[in-house]
Amino acid sequence: MEHFAQRILLLSGWRRAALSLALGALTVLTQAPFHLFAVGFLTVPVLVWLLDGAVGATPGKAIGALRSAFWIGWLFGLGYFTAGIWWLANALLVEAPEFAWAIPLAVLGLPAVLALFYGAACALARLVWSDGFGRIAALAAAFGLAEWARSFVLTGFPWNAIGYALMPSPIMMQSVMIGGIFAMSAFAVLVFALPAQLAARRGAAFAGAVLCVLLVGAHAGFGVWRLSQAPDPSAAVEDAPVIRLVQPAIAQEQKMDQEARAATFQTLLDLTALDAVPADASAVDGEAQAGTAASGPLPDIVVWPETSVPYLLTRDAVALASIGETLQSGQVLLTGAVREEPGEEEGSVTGRYYNSVMAVTTAGVIAGAADKVHLVPFGEYLPFADILGAIGLRAIADADRGYSAAPARATITLEGGLTVLPLVCYESIFPHHAVPPHGQRVDAIVNVTNDAWFGRTPGPWQHLHQTRLRAVETGLPLIRVANNGISAIVDPFGRMIARIGHDVRAAADAPLPPPAPVLVQEGQRKINFWLFLGFLSAIAIIARARLRAFGIN
Repeated sequence: MEHFAQRILLLSGWRRAALSLALGALTVLTQAPFHLFAVGFLTVPVLVWLLDGAVGATPGKAIGALRSAFWIGWLFGLGYFTAGIWWLANALLVEAPEFAWAIPLAVLGLPAVLALFYGAACALARLVWSDGFGRIAALAAAFGLAEWARSFVLTGFPWNAIGYALMPSPIMMQSVMIGGIFAMSAFAVLVFALPAQLAARRGAAFAGAVLCVLLVGAHAGFGVWRLSQAPDPSAAVEDAPVIRLVQPAIAQEQKMDQEARAATFQTLLDLTALDAVPADASAVDGEAQAGTAASGPLPDIVVWPETSVPYLLTRDAVALASIGETLQSGQVLLTGAVREEPGEEEGSVTGRYYNSVMAVTTAGVIAGAADKVHLVPFGEYLPFADILGAIGLRAIADADRGYSAAPARATITLEGGLTVLPLVCYESIFPHHAVPPHGQRVDAIVNVTNDAWFGRTPGPWQHLHQTRLRAVETGLPLIRVANNGISAIVDPFGRMIARIGHDVRAAADAPLPPPAPVLVQEGQRKINFWLFLGFLSAIAIIARARLRAFGIN
């Protein structure tokens, strides 16, 4: 192993660049839908060895080593993000004549920007680099900091944070409640990088292997203990509301076709009107039909996906009446829809549009609404609109003149007292959005989305996996409905209680799991994250200081 590490360390030029790029691309296999987390134990140690070989062109010049480390990290990130989010280009093909020119920006431009965070992480770690465990602690802390920064810099895009790689199943998801996804990202890099110690002297190699086994064992062991305290997911919960997931599987081209609006709306109504349906529709092919349903109680709450209603409900009384007539006594609909806020003057074009979740009753009345707070740049709104709009650009999924962001997150309280926290589309990948506003009591998270933009690519599976972790972090059940999948009800332990497979047109019913006791509150999770990064940084700094005490730069 030492000989192999030396060969990696001595690589230069295009060979070093190509290996860095390939390592990042291979590391994507740790993410959904592959979940091959063992790959991280192969790729991240090689990254460590590449950074061991990051030296300046002139002896004693630290700037050269930092520059080399940055480029290694940037190339690793470029490979990771290009292989991980290439499917974003699929959204541009929906209206190819207008947006195909932007495909290179989506496939390479955005990954190149995101890779800056990984480049900065490697350069930061190289500042306190040492020749033992200290350098691994430095790299882990730097990556944790980079993933945290990625959640808010330039509006934030923490997609495929590396911590998700170490949480492929409920047993391995439970640790996220201790320090959140960004602490888990630092932890993942820590354990993935420990095999790099196998190239060290025998004692250090043995210690690194033992520590790796202990940390992964503790991670999985905590999950086993946590799930042993959890109720049986199949056990009936008294008075639990029954939720119906409605997945219409409407092609994005059809959703945008004005002439197909009536057929699209009727599909939603037909699935809503079904008798009780199975909780697992993953194997169902084609349309769900009345008469093939399982026996059971009718749903109390029906949920439709993001922007599923092809009409403006605030001005279309006929559509509202149709929903009210389809719902049965006592039922309520939660639907994604565009909400219009008209201009003050008659005929004004200054009205605003919001990507919203609305509650509709059997009377055909909108009983509550919550608007999306975190919009997708270039997707739902156009940054620098005055400049870019003047040259003919527009957002991909705009509503007339583009969406507006809500000033604050809102909850919806339904008849009977159930309170839900709506998260629209990719809001669910931001941990802070899943925290109830102002300490309000919330019974469930509702995520409505339209991943049909991305076709049958890894995107929908990645989105589902990241959203599941919000349930575990918060201790709240998750109701997730996607236009073409994957829709699911997830309990607070990350277990899927109901599921509809990808590109399946179906409905699925299941009782809403109750919230679970939260061992670590959101505020304490933030503190734990910074304590963990501080602990790792202290190890790295002490190890570096010891090297300098021996006169080693």
